[in-house]
Amino acid sequence: MPIPNKSTVLVVNAGSSSVKFTLFQIEDETVLATGIVERIGLSGTRLVYTGHTNETRTRAVHAQTARDAVLLIIQHMTEAKQGIIANKDALAGIGHRVVHGGDQIHQSVIIADPIKHIIENCSTLAPLHNPPNLAGIEACQRRFPDLPQVAVFDTAFHATLPQEAFLYGLPYRFYAAGKIRRYGFHGTSHAYVSREAARHLGKPLSALKLITCHLGNGSSITAVKHGRSIDTSMGFTPLEGTIMGTRCGSIDPAVVVHLMRHHQMSVDQIDQLLNKESGFEGLAGIGSSDARDVVTAMDAGNKQAAAAINLYVYQIRKYLGAYMAAMNGLDAIVFTAGIGENSVRIRELICNGGYGLQQLGIHLDPPKNEDSVDACLEIQAESSRVKLLVIPTNEALEIARQTIALL
Repeated sequence: MPIPNKSTVLVVNAGSSSVKFTLFQIEDETVLATGIVERIGLSGTRLVYTGHTNETRTRAVHAQTARDAVLLIIQHMTEAKQGIIANKDALAGIGHRVVHGGDQIHQSVIIADPIKHIIENCSTLAPLHNPPNLAGIEACQRRFPDLPQVAVFDTAFHATLPQEAFLYGLPYRFYAAGKIRRYGFHGTSHAYVSREAARHLGKPLSALKLITCHLGNGSSITAVKHGRSIDTSMGFTPLEGTIMGTRCGSIDPAVVVHLMRHHQMSVDQIDQLLNKESGFEGLAGIGSSDARDVVTAMDAGNKQAAAAINLYVYQIRKYLGAYMAAMNGLDAIVFTAGIGENSVRIRELICNGGYGLQQLGIHLDPPKNEDSVDACLEIQAESSRVKLLVIPTNEALEIARQTIALL
């Protein structure tokens, strides 16, 4: 059955090693097609495609760059005989995930040359993300020159941070001239689960105080007061905050100076250490950065793995207490992303671990915590003053919604 004109939105998430895509029906947000081109620039590059019938097809492809991958995706989806959007007029627009918009971008925007210049200029702040994001945009513009394109920025949700939350204690000139400040990330995910939490609770987002915990290989915690991000754990880069899969999280900056002076480490070596060799990878010492493997090792008696998990849990609990104080109250905590949605054990340790959060009115119900997650799972005990919600994140849908709102 042909798709009506201007009835769909394509969402593109172009990274350096993979490009994800989803085609949404505008009217009811139905997913018509989704997939990924993975292992870009490596051997074994492949396109994985799932249509509206949930049948998944995989085929080997050749793609050296994100641009190549996006053009392959478009070619596959617009094939004259069996492409899902063989009628190009079915597309109303394309929404793109962009990681960094600096302090100039405060919301999703229609892409024009000035916006592309901002994305390019912010590549120094997000060198692994913004260049392939921009390459994906330009590939789509080349294929659909007359189609509206929208950029949805990870940093935009955190543009509402007050100055006392985003400034660092450096001389002010470094912020004024160099824009060195806290930006925050995972904003699309935090925005989505905040709205879904309000929908589930049956209250306007503007009336709620939430802490959203995006816990995955990269983790960030955000205080969402009356629908606005007022503080978040990631900072100038996604390195700040809790420990993560391979990232160290917040450390004394003098450690970096010490490593340079006394361990003769170069800037590149330190960057590799802090971003790729730390966190669960470095602390647990089991040869894996996957939280599932670290929890398994901990339960088998590995003390180093236990130390890594206990540090992670302790840091998250500190953010919960701090953000509850910053907002002068709390209605709900939301767990999302790979660990937040799937790790029963880590949720239990955060809420009911050795320290307990009962004095803050937070009480977990262990049997509920083990239930399967659908749209939204409540896991608090009846005595809990604070709702505990597990909500699967859907960044592609959030990008589609923001794209549709602009179109």
